[in-house]
Amino acid sequence: MKRTAIQTNYYFRLIFAAALIAILSSFLAYSLKIATEYFQHTIFHFIKNKHYILFILIPSVGITAIYFLRKYVFANRRNKGITEIYKTLDLRKEHLPWFKVPSHYINGFLTVIFGGSTGIEVSTVVASATIGNGIYKWQFSAKMYKRELVCAGVCAGVAILFNSPIAGWLFAVEVIARRLNKTIIISCTAAALVAWGLLNILHSEPIIPVSATGWKWNAIPFMVILALLGGLMSIYFTFLVTRLKQFFSGINNNFIRVNLGALSVGTMLFIFPVLYGDSYHGLQELATNPQTYAILPLLALAFIKPLAAALTLSAGGDGGVFAPSIVAGGFLGLAFALFCNTYLGTELIPLNFMLVGAAAMLSASIYAPLTALFLICNLIPNGFILAVPILTGSFTANYFSKWIFPYNVYTYQMPPSLPQDNQSLPS
Repeated sequence: MKRTAIQTNYYFRLIFAAALIAILSSFLAYSLKIATEYFQHTIFHFIKNKHYILFILIPSVGITAIYFLRKYVFANRRNKGITEIYKTLDLRKEHLPWFKVPSHYINGFLTVIFGGSTGIEVSTVVASATIGNGIYKWQFSAKMYKRELVCAGVCAGVAILFNSPIAGWLFAVEVIARRLNKTIIISCTAAALVAWGLLNILHSEPIIPVSATGWKWNAIPFMVILALLGGLMSIYFTFLVTRLKQFFSGINNNFIRVNLGALSVGTMLFIFPVLYGDSYHGLQELATNPQTYAILPLLALAFIKPLAAALTLSAGGDGGVFAPSIVAGGFLGLAFALFCNTYLGTELIPLNFMLVGAAAMLSASIYAPLTALFLICNLIPNGFILAVPILTGSFTANYFSKWIFPYNVYTYQMPPSLPQDNQSLPS
């Protein structure tokens, strides 16, 4: 009876801590999202309308600023993305230091607003995980609820970015926790409920303000083919990220390393401005008017977006695979639909294939098909009417990419599996 009372007390403490973490992580994610959207939009349109040549130089501004911040403010301590979270979860004595919150927040913001072709998702995930880790150190003993509270922060952060508490919950479980038990369900559910409440207050809009009109069963075979292509694209992206980071790490001159990557990205922006920043504005434009680009330019964008993202990260920018995977998959899906309609006489709906392509590449890149389903369905106002084709694309791409290449961009450089932390109650 005494042990049951102690356990109940700890569960209440866990719920309270997860809710507190969710509030802090939600406001972090929302403020970063709003600030990044505003400044990215302002700078992008200023350059596009008045000083087009600056597309070549603008990524150097952001990545150079990040270099000096890292050197003089953050004492040369590097950000390594989600692998940092895996390390702190697998090694009980490892913790995410508090500097990770301002470091990822500022670096993610500077990367995207100055054209670095990534997104703020991974910056938000690591900063939110750091909040969870910090509350864990404050509230609980060394053997209790570290994974749960880190996941609570991640759940809330992703939920706010994509207006989907369920997507946040699933990402925390599928990608971060990599397991499911009672305490993880409790912490992530508490965080998701807090994020849901805040989303109802904030009234966030979908990233793509275009509604779907439905789908037909005879399109499913084409969606499966697209999903297989999306799986291959995710492998291509993984190789680009890992190999380019390896190449750039061998450049000892900091000036050359930063500017080689930044100017390469800037040249791509000069040719294809749609690659600027997270490129969600490009998906919005294409969803509204699918005929904006022809098939070959769309295919080029599908291949160049992962390259631009990999160069941004290799040069020192902050970010990850979320936005590049969604955007590149969307370009691929739209190109595929236009090709089939033009040369095979089909009547495929471009928006549907844009979303299936985005889900397929994201699912294969992060090995999280259920997360991809809910996240992509929330990109448009009525996305869940496409749940069946998006789910088909997510699972097909996920299993196909695992079969060909059993690593993703997160696991490819992870250390060997280590003993898991003990989650038992103190005796």
